[in-house]
Amino acid sequence: MRLGIIGLGKMGGNMALRLIGKGHEVVVYDRSPEIVSSFAGRGALPSNDIADFVSKLGPRRVAWIMVPSGDPVDDTIDRLSKVMEKGDIIVDGGNSYYKDSMSRYEKLAGIGISFVDAGTSGGIWGLSEGYCIMAGGDKEAFEFIEPAVSSLAQEGGYLYTGGSGSGHYVKMIHNGIEYGLMEAYAEGFELLKRSGFELDLQKVTSLWMHGSVVRSWLLELIGSALGKDPELAGIRGYVEDSGEGRWTLIDAIEKSVPAPAIADSLFMRFRSRQDDSFAAKVLAALRNEFGGHAVKKAEDNSN
Repeated sequence: MRLGIIGLGKMGGNMALRLIGKGHEVVVYDRSPEIVSSFAGRGALPSNDIADFVSKLGPRRVAWIMVPSGDPVDDTIDRLSKVMEKGDIIVDGGNSYYKDSMSRYEKLAGIGISFVDAGTSGGIWGLSEGYCIMAGGDKEAFEFIEPAVSSLAQEGGYLYTGGSGSGHYVKMIHNGIEYGLMEAYAEGFELLKRSGFELDLQKVTSLWMHGSVVRSWLLELIGSALGKDPELAGIRGYVEDSGEGRWTLIDAIEKSVPAPAIADSLFMRFRSRQDDSFAAKVLAALRNEFGGHAVKKAEDNSN
């Protein structure tokens, strides 16, 4: 089938290439003309702007958006809606907040354009390994784009999750769980590092990938990173978050569902960005005030 991809970053670009490799005709657009030109040389159909992009789709147009969540999604949808027609389909494959997706669905339904929220997992490995796709919205629209979804996904790696917002909701919870798993692995490997034994941590990850109940792709990726840099000396322990961990906690609070592991994993990411935590200074000062415990001076960098 013919469809279009807007946003040719690490995810969107690889998705376009996977679709081309599976025999689909893919129209591409990105804010960078240079990136668009590079994909034209790899089998994609280039476009100069949104109007040109839409003109090259059809007859039932499918525009798959892979841009950052929030305003970039709203801006792209707004521009598309002005040149698309009734019956066309817009797919948001990024990490959008599910309530925003539900609002976008309602707005587009009012002008006859279908909207599919397609949570997508797989990262940079999706090109070769295939993606996992969780899609919500009108079932008829999903069935129309299913040939493309099937080509993008691993075997058994996609699901129509139900009504509008459900795809991005399932992806949100997926990412919240991912936060907790990553933090548990991180804490465990720090204990292994400080064990006092001369452990080869890369070999430990390889061992655990064979029959262990903690085996996973994340564990395999830890082994890959340790294989490249056993001490992870080239990496600063500064961890960003995409927003979905926060949204998961907001949802947990709204639904009164306890989620302490996910909450702690998010807060640990916040802590990773502080070179010298004021909260830690308060704790140190308190110990000194009530117990006379020694404190380290700001200029003392010794351990």
